[in-house]
Amino acid sequence: MGLKIGIVGAGGFSNGFAQLFKTHPLVEKVAIAELIPERRAEYAKRHGITEEYESLDEMLKSDADCVAIFTQRHLHGPMVIKALKAGKHVYSAVPVATEVEEIHEIVELVNRTRLIYMVGETCYYWPCAMFCREMYKSGRMGDFVYGEAQYYHDMKRFYLPFQRSGGENWKMVAGLPPMHYPTHSTGMILSALEDAYAVKVSCMGYRDNHSDGIFGEGKNYWDNPYSNETAIMKLSNGGICRINEYRRIGWERPSSYISGMYGTRGGYENSSMQHIWQEDPEGGKPVLTDVSDRLNTVEYVRDSKREGFSMEKNALNYKAYHSTFSAIQNFSRLPQNDTYLKLSTGHSGSHPFLVDDFVKAVAWYKLPPNNIWDAARYNIPGLIAHKSAMKDGALMEVPDFGGIPGGWTMLEPDKTETV
Repeated sequence: MGLKIGIVGAGGFSNGFAQLFKTHPLVEKVAIAELIPERRAEYAKRHGITEEYESLDEMLKSDADCVAIFTQRHLHGPMVIKALKAGKHVYSAVPVATEVEEIHEIVELVNRTRLIYMVGETCYYWPCAMFCREMYKSGRMGDFVYGEAQYYHDMKRFYLPFQRSGGENWKMVAGLPPMHYPTHSTGMILSALEDAYAVKVSCMGYRDNHSDGIFGEGKNYWDNPYSNETAIMKLSNGGICRINEYRRIGWERPSSYISGMYGTRGGYENSSMQHIWQEDPEGGKPVLTDVSDRLNTVEYVRDSKREGFSMEKNALNYKAYHSTFSAIQNFSRLPQNDTYLKLSTGHSGSHPFLVDDFVKAVAWYKLPPNNIWDAARYNIPGLIAHKSAMKDGALMEVPDFGGIPGGWTMLEPDKTETV
């Protein structure tokens, strides 16, 4: 018997995952829970779903093995806690939660119940993160010294999703502190460094003055005045990283990326579509290697080699150049059926990998990447960073709830384990 997955939330982002769950060979059935009847009915019709629920609470009474949560960001924590207490495995869109206490409770629940929890951090599978993880684990980077990563998503591209789900008071939710949504940046750096985590953080905020009135005291649920926040973090391995979370900035693609990651023996740098790896061996000359063809999408690599190709005309072709697979991604380990592989990949080809890892983790009872211990370390530094920004950059300690405890068998996503 295959798994039964209950999707919670019928928003735009959720639509990109329904068919991935439905067509995965380890999944038998998909259900949908959505508060708005018209949206629920349209979603069910579009995706051929025959089992509908009016709420998460109703779904938790069903025989679903797992729930996949795609609701507004600040609702994730309470919903995850409720689902785990109901005995369901949980996949949740990012972030884990917007309160440290909620994350701590989720860690404790997973420890006690041994249920599978996975946060849907797309950037774990981004080519730049995969490359840096490969170089660090191979030893070619040496000891970690410094890394910088960022997530640039201008608010004007956020308007529609917030308006669609937030009703008349959508601006109260849209003003979420940028560092409450940090994992697209922190996850790339920290996932490459095995057991390293943030221990201290200082953060500065850019006070927003836009006429849309989304950011500012009294204008959102968090009294958050900042549309952009920059944090400097000290890591447990002695290294340092800089994290940018910006929501008012004239930049679109790439939106999430590592711009630089450096060790004592080698380093990586990225500038839009160019990716450079440099090794500096002792007693030898530095060697620079252009690794762009491994990290850019196969469509971009193909087109860029054609006569007359123009960056100005083609570089922002989102679908072809920023959403599909790259050579470094091992898509041969995904379910090898035409339907699954042809579905919208999204976020640098990450969506099929996210679904595949979660479903395999539950079906085979193995701990996935982006498990709660790793996810907590991606999420909590951002929550503390915002507190620092509200105190004009005060240096603050970052709480840590520990690494992965013993007794778990790990899923190995970088290997080919097909169904």
